[in-house]
Amino acid sequence: MATLILPGEWIKNWEKSGKHEFVQLCKDLTEKTDHGREIKSMQAALYELCWQVVQGNLKLDLVTSVLGEMMELRDDMPSILADVFSILDLETSALEEKIKREHYTSLVGACVFFVPEVILKERLDPDTLETLGLIKQAHQFNQKIVKIKTKLFYKQQKFNLLREENEGYAKLITELGQDLSGSITSHLVLESIKSLIGCFNLDPNRVLDIILEVYESRSDQDEFFLSLIKSYMCEPLTLCHILGFKFKFYQEPNEETPKSLYHIAAALLHHNLIELEDIYVHLMPVDATIVEEHKRDITEAKQIARKLVMVVLPSEKSEDKDKEKEKEEEKNDKPPDNQKLGLLEALLRIGDWHHAQSIMDQMPPFYATSHKAIALALCQLVHLTVDPLYRRAGLPKGARGRVIQPLRNKRAPRPAESFEDLRRDIFSMMCYLGPHLSHDAILFAKIVRLGKAFMKEYQSENRPDARDKMETLLSCFLSIADQVLLPSLSLMECNACMSEEVWGLFKLFPYQHRYRLYGQWKNETYTSHPLLVKVKAQTVERAKYIMKRLTKENVKQSGRQIGKLSHSNPTILFDYMLSQIQWYDNLIVPVVDSLKYLTSLNYDVLAYCIIEALANPEKEKMKHDDTTISSWLQSLACLCGAVFRKYPIELAGLLQYVTNQLKAGKSFDLLILKEVVQKMAGIEITDEMTSEQLEAMTGGEQLKAEGGYFGQIRNTKKSSQRLKDALLDHELALPLCLLMAQQRNGVVFLEGGEKHLKLVGHLYDQCHDTLVQFGGFLASNLSTEDYIKRVPSIDILCNQFHTPHDAAFFLSRPMYAHQILSKYDELKKAEKGNRQQQKVHKYVAACEQVMTPVHEAVMSLHPARVWDDLRPQFYATFWSLTMYDLAVPHSAYDREVNKLKVQIKAIEENPEIPMNKKKKEKERCTALQEKLQEEEKKQLEHVQRVLHRLKLEKDNWLLAKSTKNETITKFLQLCLFPRCIFSSIDAVYCARFVELVHQQKTPNFCTLLCYDRVFSAIIYTVASCTENESHRYGRFLCCMLETVTRWHSDRAIYEKECVNYPGFLTIFRATGFDGGNKADQLDYENFRHVVHKWHYMLTKASVHCLETGDYTHIRNILIVLTKILPCYPKVLNLGQALECRVHKICLEEKDKRPDLYALAMGYSGRLKSQKVHMVPENEFHHKEQPARSATPASQQNGPGSTGKPATGTSKTDEGMSEDGERGKDKAQGTTKPVNKANSAAAKVTTSNGNGALNSTKAVKERDDKDKSGKEKKEKKEKTAGGTPETKAESRREKLRDERPGKEERAAREGKEKTPKADREKAKAEEKSSKDDKAKAGNGEPVEPSRERDAIKESKSKEKGDRSAVTGSIKSPVPKSESAESERDHKRRKLDSHSSPSHSSSVKLICHLHSSPQDNSNEPKDSTSKHHANYNSVTRSKSRERETEKKESDSTQGRSKEKKEEKERKERKRDHTVNEQEPSLESKRRKDENGTNSSKNSKSESPSCDSPLSAEKEKTKRSKSSSKEKTDSLKPERTSSGGKKESRHDKEKSEKKEKRDSSGKEEKKHHKSSDKHR
Repeated sequence: MATLILPGEWIKNWEKSGKHEFVQLCKDLTEKTDHGREIKSMQAALYELCWQVVQGNLKLDLVTSVLGEMMELRDDMPSILADVFSILDLETSALEEKIKREHYTSLVGACVFFVPEVILKERLDPDTLETLGLIKQAHQFNQKIVKIKTKLFYKQQKFNLLREENEGYAKLITELGQDLSGSITSHLVLESIKSLIGCFNLDPNRVLDIILEVYESRSDQDEFFLSLIKSYMCEPLTLCHILGFKFKFYQEPNEETPKSLYHIAAALLHHNLIELEDIYVHLMPVDATIVEEHKRDITEAKQIARKLVMVVLPSEKSEDKDKEKEKEEEKNDKPPDNQKLGLLEALLRIGDWHHAQSIMDQMPPFYATSHKAIALALCQLVHLTVDPLYRRAGLPKGARGRVIQPLRNKRAPRPAESFEDLRRDIFSMMCYLGPHLSHDAILFAKIVRLGKAFMKEYQSENRPDARDKMETLLSCFLSIADQVLLPSLSLMECNACMSEEVWGLFKLFPYQHRYRLYGQWKNETYTSHPLLVKVKAQTVERAKYIMKRLTKENVKQSGRQIGKLSHSNPTILFDYMLSQIQWYDNLIVPVVDSLKYLTSLNYDVLAYCIIEALANPEKEKMKHDDTTISSWLQSLACLCGAVFRKYPIELAGLLQYVTNQLKAGKSFDLLILKEVVQKMAGIEITDEMTSEQLEAMTGGEQLKAEGGYFGQIRNTKKSSQRLKDALLDHELALPLCLLMAQQRNGVVFLEGGEKHLKLVGHLYDQCHDTLVQFGGFLASNLSTEDYIKRVPSIDILCNQFHTPHDAAFFLSRPMYAHQILSKYDELKKAEKGNRQQQKVHKYVAACEQVMTPVHEAVMSLHPARVWDDLRPQFYATFWSLTMYDLAVPHSAYDREVNKLKVQIKAIEENPEIPMNKKKKEKERCTALQEKLQEEEKKQLEHVQRVLHRLKLEKDNWLLAKSTKNETITKFLQLCLFPRCIFSSIDAVYCARFVELVHQQKTPNFCTLLCYDRVFSAIIYTVASCTENESHRYGRFLCCMLETVTRWHSDRAIYEKECVNYPGFLTIFRATGFDGGNKADQLDYENFRHVVHKWHYMLTKASVHCLETGDYTHIRNILIVLTKILPCYPKVLNLGQALECRVHKICLEEKDKRPDLYALAMGYSGRLKSQKVHMVPENEFHHKEQPARSATPASQQNGPGSTGKPATGTSKTDEGMSEDGERGKDKAQGTTKPVNKANSAAAKVTTSNGNGALNSTKAVKERDDKDKSGKEKKEKKEKTAGGTPETKAESRREKLRDERPGKEERAAREGKEKTPKADREKAKAEEKSSKDDKAKAGNGEPVEPSRERDAIKESKSKEKGDRSAVTGSIKSPVPKSESAESERDHKRRKLDSHSSPSHSSSVKLICHLHSSPQDNSNEPKDSTSKHHANYNSVTRSKSRERETEKKESDSTQGRSKEKKEEKERKERKRDHTVNEQEPSLESKRRKDENGTNSSKNSKSESPSCDSPLSAEKEKTKRSKSSSKEKTDSLKPERTSSGGKKESRHDKEKSEKKEKRDSSGKEEKKHHKSSDKHR
């Protein structure tokens, strides 16, 4: 049944409205003409109406009347109705319901009046006709029909063979072949044909065949023959059968279908005289064969590609190539034996796109257009369609363009007048063309130019309604670029012009669109078609050929070959080249040079290929050891820098890639940014700078460029401008900075994980270095407005963006400098005054205006308590200044100017250079010279202004609210340490800033304490540094040491730069400072002691780090030591200790960790070369001081008195104070680490500044001691010193008896702890042991014999771990001796703590050593605790005495001081006399004490509990007491071994000479100390 088209409402309301609606429907169907389709619709409507009657839904009379009315609508309406009745006849006869059959017969009977009987008899079943009464008997009617059919079909009445009726057919051919140019029409010819058929009984089908044959031979007469065929026979099937028969004839072997046949078939299809489905089945080959052929082509192409990639012998390869070429030529020459493709081509030629598209849909993609004829036909059709739009929008100015004749076919696709019209047909045509647009380069150019015109229109269009249409068109153009333009470019033979045309379009797309197109082109396009598969293989083969032969020498020739290859297939070529570069980094330079023949499109594709290679997820960015970045990534980064600098490639994609990687928490790819900035902007980041380079980096931009970098990267103006534009256009400058700053601190947590610490440190360094480099680039290349507009204020950077403070100030610093200069210029213009003073005031005013908001902003960066110690102004000043502001590098400017002068001279003397080039070079050098001189002058003025500003500000920098110690702590913590490891220049800046603050005489800033804190505890700082930070930290320490060394080297310099400066006050008064009081200042000699103490602390920390075995500790300390080598070590024994430890590292790490071995060997060699500049300790600082009665150490020794190791002689006086006695005991520990004394001193006082008050008490307590008298002191001396000494001697004798056996055991033990340098020296110089012992008196530990060495070494094994920190300096001690000496020491200590002078000296020392680092380095044993408790008692007694003496007159105290000085001078004279008469026993005793002191140095109590100021007093007084001490200890001396005695006898004469010289030295020291008092 037909489709139901009558709504149910019509049937229900038939009489009211349904009848009217139905009639209207029929009328509408009648009026519509749709090539016969309206008849079907009419039949369906009538069928539905009649079916309602059969069903009984409508009354018969109502329907009959309507059907009667219908007959008037069309002439053939009775025939249509008869067809409906015939269908219903068949349907109702099959139904079992008789009532429906009756309804049907009634309906037909009622319609007999307006449907002729003849038609009914023709259509209806005989039985139905009999029922209706139209025939009498059905049986007779059937017989009659059979007779008529037999007569019609089996009795020949017509002729279909030409020979049967040759005259008739001859007349027919003549009629058809006549000249049709006149008034002959198809209607007239048709009448003649009808006459001929009737006259000669010609077969109508044969006549039609002849008409088609004549049409085929006269295919130019389309209009005539098509109208003739249409009039003659409009039955499509008959036409198809005849055409099919013709096509089948040509399917025989060796037959070729003529084009004319394709043409008439296409024309008949185009005019709908036949259906495509009907004719398609008659064409060969079948679709399945076509699909198989396509698959076979792809397989063959892949095999060819495989063969090209495989390694084949040259002879076989050439043979295969010849065969392939022959096959290709045969395939191309032979036309396709494919009737479907022939018909398709004919359709395209006449412009029937609709049917052509249908045929192409039946075939695999691009199969049809892979045949050149079809591709060209389709291209021609596109030309015709697109021509009007191209002439309007795409034609370049001045070009006329080729005139294209339009098709006469009115049914061809309509030409495009606007971009919107392209969507109608042209885009789909292009998609069917695909890569085969390559056959028509002109059409290719037209499409690209239309794309350019559209993009300009798209970019200028702002209306919202038109925007949507534009977006759709844009996506269409992108699809065309992806599916048509780029694949077609691949098939074009190195057409550089087309490549440039495509770039003209592509550059208008955002890089995201472009890169997506390149990605599709590279990864998917080449697999879509057999031709492209082959092209890819050929390109790879050719690329291999070129790359194998590419060298620096043939760059030009190879570059041309690369250029030719890249015009068509850049993605494949670059992919291979990059893979080679990743393996062989020596290809980078020749490859970069060879890329100069590329087109703009190729450069852009290269950028994409590089990014894709970088982002390759299959490649690991770390080496297998997980400690270093992979070499392929380093090679690609290096290539990026070189390529992007040399060629005009867009950077946006690469920069965005790095940004995205940082967003994802991955910092590996910062290596790329680092290389790009270095090469494009000429900004180099390295911590291996020479001092000259570093000096140049503190100057202006010109000096930096000339002398600051290793490689002189010139001509960076254009490339740095491109980089700047890319960053600003895509708003990437600030995001990159912030991401790097955040990533730097997050590296350990985001990327640390299970990665090796070495790699994490490397990533941290890379992130930090790139940030510094990138920030430097922005600061030097962005204009003031651009920079200020993009960088937010410091509080927003830190609080909102969570930027670390050092990085935030680094980014903001150039902004402050810009703002201050611009404000300064404004003020200068406002008031025109040329006086220098006015300019300076204006500069200060400009600084205040700019920096005041900054001072307020920094308040939020730290808790409020921080600002109790530091003023925000000081904090902001420190962070906002640079080395450029503090000093002018005159020597660097002079050096570069002299270089240019030499260069000019060399140019003049070179005869080979042409004159014009000479002139140019000289002009360049002269201009550069003038620029440098101008820059130097400008910087000098700037520095003077800055220093004046600082001079005005300094009084408000530091508040006196808390102790100096806390102030220095905050300064180190928040300013110095974060910045000194930020960059090499910042490291220098920090050291120079400290020096500047000192030179400015800044109130409340203790220079001594600052330096002390920097040098005293470097272990933790060094351990927490990365490799590059170690370089910078080492440079910072070196600069600090340079300053200290300069002061240490010459008394005049020290007195000029340090004396009378508040930074060198040792007593801090409550009312401020009194710089004029020399008693408050640290004198030169004591400063030298302090410097020695700092050197000692550096040695101790270095040894500790070297002995940890930890990779980071060892690497970092070696780097730091290498950096500070010019200034440290200067003392021989410290240098030897270091040398010994480094040598041990060299031995241990040779096979384990080669990088540490290399560092250690490098340092060891340089250390040995420095050995000639090292001096003995007694030359570095004077250790022996004149004796004095009871003067407190607080004013003489200063805070640095603890800075030297405990030293002294064994001679003591009976009248010596208890401090002197305790100092004597300490003197025996010649190599004991002094830091324990420091920590003990730190423990007995708080860190809130009370020490200053206590030290003033000491001055008054001195008077009490003078009154107490010498007798009391002598008693204490005997009690404290005598008894323990004798007990100690008896124990020593026992030990000596045991030594021979121990010596043998020790000799058998081959494994020793690393010996001290001094001990090795003693062994090597056994014969000169007397000299060594003399040195022992000056603080160099020496052993008397190898037996003792062996004993001590065997004992040292038991204490190996405990002596790890200071092993190079301590002497190992036997356990028994250590325990005994510790007990003796405790007894002595209990007696000695009653001295108020000792208490006051400890309190003073606290000022320099209350740092937590010092305390953390020391073992807190019970002895030191006891000392702390005892000292607190002493302190309370001293306070009582102070209250008693508050009202005493100060003049009386001074007169007593004078008396004391006289007494000391007299005592000194006696001392020198006594020295000249020593007995043999006293010498032996001295030697024994010297020897035992080295043993007892292992025990902690002597050196830890007594401050070293007391030791100094002891050394000054010891010689005057030698005689009495010698007599009291004579029996013990005589019991010592004879071996020792004989050695002392030989030494006698030498000792006398040394005593004479030392006596003179002591007098000098005495005078200088009196002067200081």
